[in-house]
Amino acid sequence: MITKTIALIGNQNCGKTTLFNALTGSNQHVGNFPGVTVEQKSGTIKKHPTIKLVDLPGIYSLTPYTMEEIVSTDFLIKEKPSMIINIIDATSIERNLYLTMQLLELNIPMVLALNMMDEVINSGNCIDVEGLQDALGIRVIPISASKNEGIEELIEAIEAILKEKNCSHLDLCTGEIHKAIHSINHLIEENAIKAALPKRFAVTKVIEGDPEIIKQLKLDNRQLHIIGHIIKDMEEKEGLDKDAALVEMRYQIIEDITSRTVFKEQETTGQVRSEKIDAFLTHKYFGIPIFIIVMLLIFFLTFNVIGAPLQSLMEMGVSFIGETIIEFLTNHQVAPWLISLLQDGIIAGVGSVLSFLPLIVVLFFFLSMLEDSGYMARVAFVMDKLLRKIGLSGKSFVPMLIGFGCSVPAIMASRTLSSQRDRKMTIVVTPFMSCSAKLPIYGMIIAAFFSTKAPLVMITIYCIGILVAIFSALLLKSTIFPGDPIPFVMELPSYRIPTAKNVIMHMWEKAKDFLKKAFTIIFIASLLIWFLQSFNFRFEMVNDSSKSILAFIGNKLAFIFEPLGFTDWRLSTSLITGITAKESVVSTLSVLTNSSTPAALYHALNSLLTPASAFAFLTFTVLYMPCVAAFAATKRELGSWIQAILTAMYQTGIAYVVAFMVYRLALLIS
Repeated sequence: MITKTIALIGNQNCGKTTLFNALTGSNQHVGNFPGVTVEQKSGTIKKHPTIKLVDLPGIYSLTPYTMEEIVSTDFLIKEKPSMIINIIDATSIERNLYLTMQLLELNIPMVLALNMMDEVINSGNCIDVEGLQDALGIRVIPISASKNEGIEELIEAIEAILKEKNCSHLDLCTGEIHKAIHSINHLIEENAIKAALPKRFAVTKVIEGDPEIIKQLKLDNRQLHIIGHIIKDMEEKEGLDKDAALVEMRYQIIEDITSRTVFKEQETTGQVRSEKIDAFLTHKYFGIPIFIIVMLLIFFLTFNVIGAPLQSLMEMGVSFIGETIIEFLTNHQVAPWLISLLQDGIIAGVGSVLSFLPLIVVLFFFLSMLEDSGYMARVAFVMDKLLRKIGLSGKSFVPMLIGFGCSVPAIMASRTLSSQRDRKMTIVVTPFMSCSAKLPIYGMIIAAFFSTKAPLVMITIYCIGILVAIFSALLLKSTIFPGDPIPFVMELPSYRIPTAKNVIMHMWEKAKDFLKKAFTIIFIASLLIWFLQSFNFRFEMVNDSSKSILAFIGNKLAFIFEPLGFTDWRLSTSLITGITAKESVVSTLSVLTNSSTPAALYHALNSLLTPASAFAFLTFTVLYMPCVAAFAATKRELGSWIQAILTAMYQTGIAYVVAFMVYRLALLIS
């Protein structure tokens, strides 16, 4: 039974995840914060099953601009944790302490975890821990989370603070802003108590003009008038606006504290090394080409060298299990419909998803390596300028890139973005990046119609997806999602050797999430497709799929695709089944054309399509809504069935329009 809740908070890339893993081990749970799609990680501290640790998103301040800042601030105010662990990067202590200044205003018991102290010491620098502790009025524990140093001392400090329940902090404010803070504090004190808000926090939010906090305080017109006068007087005397005055005050305090407690002879070894590496990896001209080469290597290793053999082994395993089960049922004369359900529905459908699990795991292994090393932060920085022109943030590039592998983890990766606007735009455009599941379709059509021009056709198809993504981003920017992307603010961490524990845990989290969320949807969808393909409207099992419910639906929908050149019902039917898994397009056409060999399938396709309609078919498949697993991920990340359905309709609508244009253009050329 949980009796205490601790919030873990710090800047991005300060080692927060590493510390969380060190404190909780395997006692972790991954979900979302209530009402939003920002990932919440929680777990119980080792040997303390009653103490819950919540890993809040990495932020730079409690000023609620981004979704992460809103979530973190709301949690600290509304959930009222028993204490806070504020982890900071000791190599960049001045910048990291800004958040600490704000956390102190909450008047919640707090311990400061001074991370990466090993790098500080190895560089010949020094931090007076006791002096810093006295200056801030809170416990300060030096640690190295990646090396598991200082963790036991931190846990002991947590135990002591929870027992003390002392939450009084030093009054850290100076100058004219100090007078304003205390004047407003006396004025709104009773309002803050009634609203269950920390007094000092409430005061600073009132000065900042936070509408939500002002609303909660229920200030009357007299109070608001006096507060306005106090703030105006302060601004005149300081010569700064209210926001700048608060920032200036906090940094003056930080500078005063660090001047007495932080002694730097030189930059840390990690910082020096990082600057040298960044000269190449973030170069104005070479940065992007280097990254492209890195990702091409990762994709090559994932989808060819490592992933492909593992995928084949997984397919063989699924096939063996399936054949064994079917053989057993056949020998025991089980009803044919049940055998068909298991063979053509469950095993075939679920197996298609399981076969991609090795690719997902391998891909996230390499991405975790890049992220843990500090390189991914540089990627977002390098790509920010280009993507900003089409209304996206630099952080959007990583999900879009992952989309070339699989749309499911790509859509899931969008949660790393700071704003709802950027997140939703990225989710909409990412599926236009051609995922690997569509490769069997490309191979089928190209072999049947464009075998002599295969490389050119493949490049063209991928370029169409990228160009449509750019067009969609510009369109969404000027219509549904107006405005500019959230300002790009990120502390670039020093390059570090990835830790095996962090990489493995990250891989496990993604694999578990993929199986849990996608697996069930595919299972249900596969059952539905099997039923529609196996029965007629009198619920009689049919051997000829052309007499099935699915064939009837395909015939009724065929007219929709006629302008694209898809006149045969089997083509429209394959596109419908392709919603379950893109590979199903190939398997469905094989079944519906009675093609037992690839050669027979290619021959059958030549009677269903022309070169012009075949290329339009390729165009439609690359652009229309992704598989149900990706749709489920979209619904999960958007948090709304309606928004997910509208997204799928938009993607399919764009696919229809572009395929129509391609078909008509191909007819004119031919």
